[in-house]
Amino acid sequence: MRAPAKTVAAYLAALDPERRGTLGRLRRSIRAVVPKADECISYGIPTFKLDGRMLVAYGAAAKHCSFYPGSVVKQLGVDLKGYDVSAGTIRFPIGGALPAALVRKIVKARIAQQAAKAAMRKTKR
Repeated sequence: MRAPAKTVAAYLAALDPERRGTLGRLRRSIRAVVPKADECISYGIPTFKLDGRMLVAYGAAAKHCSFYPGSVVKQLGVDLKGYDVSAGTIRFPIGGALPAALVRKIVKARIAQQAAKAAMRKTKR
């Protein structure tokens, strides 16, 4: 059993080329929307954080890759038709890719969701 990766580069380097390529495309699509987001390893997988809060994450499994955008999965049901989804997770084939336009829509929805939560926290003060 391997020790968990401490950096995103180490996580990706440990993957076979097909998984690395699949997640690399997803990573670039996310980065295009949030170029100033911080990347780190959280719960053992690559994670993008915005303003110190988890925005989205992704990872590779034995038989698929996953994108973890949180609860926005519920509000994007029609857009995710044909993908294997569950609460907060979108699974897709290794070697396949989520369309960049869909990734942009998901990431923008997460940014809006985080902004709304931040506004609610401010009004409670």
